Amino acid sequence: MIRRRRAVAIILLVAIVGGGIGTAIAVTGTNSGSSGGAPGSPGTPLGSPGAPPPGTPNIYSHTLTGMMAPVTRWARYLAYAPDSEGNGVYVIDPRTYRVVRYIETGAVVEHVVPAWDLRTLYATNDIGNSLTPIDPNTGQRAGPNIPVTDPYNMYFTPDGRHAIVVEESMETLAFRDPHTFALQKALNVHCAGVDHMDFSADGTFAIASCEFSGQMVRVNLRSETVSGYLHVGGSPQDVKLSPDGRTFYVANRFLPDKGASGVQLIDAGTFRLVGFIRTRLDAHGLYVSRDTRELYVTNRAGRAVTLINFATRRIVAVWPIPGTPDMGNVSPDGATLWLGGRSSGAVYVISTHTGHVIATIHNVGLSPHGLCLWPQPGRYSTGHTGVMR
Repeated sequence: MIRRRRAVAIILLVAIVGGGIGTAIAVTGTNSGSSGGAPGSPGTPLGSPGAPPPGTPNIYSHTLTGMMAPVTRWARYLAYAPDSEGNGVYVIDPRTYRVVRYIETGAVVEHVVPAWDLRTLYATNDIGNSLTPIDPNTGQRAGPNIPVTDPYNMYFTPDGRHAIVVEESMETLAFRDPHTFALQKALNVHCAGVDHMDFSADGTFAIASCEFSGQMVRVNLRSETVSGYLHVGGSPQDVKLSPDGRTFYVANRFLPDKGASGVQLIDAGTFRLVGFIRTRLDAHGLYVSRDTRELYVTNRAGRAVTLINFATRRIVAVWPIPGTPDMGNVSPDGATLWLGGRSSGAVYVISTHTGHVIATIHNVGLSPHGLCLWPQPGRYSTGHTGVMR
């Protein structure tokens, strides 16, 4: 039923407006700041609730070019495109832009998610009620499917202690062991269409979007309870914290009261709306540039990517895309942006220097969705398609 509601929403929205796979990645520098937060050593959140950790003016300061964690040294540089209308993941060589492998997963695979410790990728099989483990060193399936309920999306808490499986149709965030995926706690958030989230700078809370009820829900990660709701209207989608840790950016597909699509700004300390940036139609995915200065916003029905400068909160560019850009990630060197075209059956590779589409990759199924480009710079993954800190 959730997928039918999603399809109807897309139709209504449009109506309103009318070979080298065996080579390790060349970027292999280590992260000099990995102590205390490196994979395999979960830490403790720092500072007062919601505040950026002391001495950390940029929460993405460990995700710059070349800052690869040692555990990713032998990872194959590959793109993983899950077909959300199918049962498998298409593996692409980023050097040749060719599909080199198909991995059978489970029914309706939505995202490919890196584990917190960066050692495994997981395909989230929504209707298949399972996760498919993938070995990033080989780019191949790493074992049998792992049973979990309704995994539309998945995240990992910044301290590495929990996986959070987003059970969209169940309105539930399932806290699970990040290695065995044994259920620890099922938190019903009581808002329809929960699907995307991000974490405060200190790791003490998260906020998640509920796309069918027009709400954001705040979750206390210490008590694993709901600590508040914020009505934002429309259909909120992806969530991304600003580099200074003070503002959550929320993509909203369409706000009837504004007659527009765009990005809403929520103060991380007060959990209140503090701004709105109008974009082209159907704002959906949010990605931080490799230098952490800009935010890439995918406008699915608007067939574009909008660039927002974090410092000025202004649009600096709009890149037309010949399709429906959805979810993906930035390349390790920051030179390209990779996006699945969920409604156009292709993967797009965009130059971040010119904004031009430099490759359109077909034969990736009917509906390539949560594309993961791996490896990525950073100490650990908070999930989704490779959100790193």
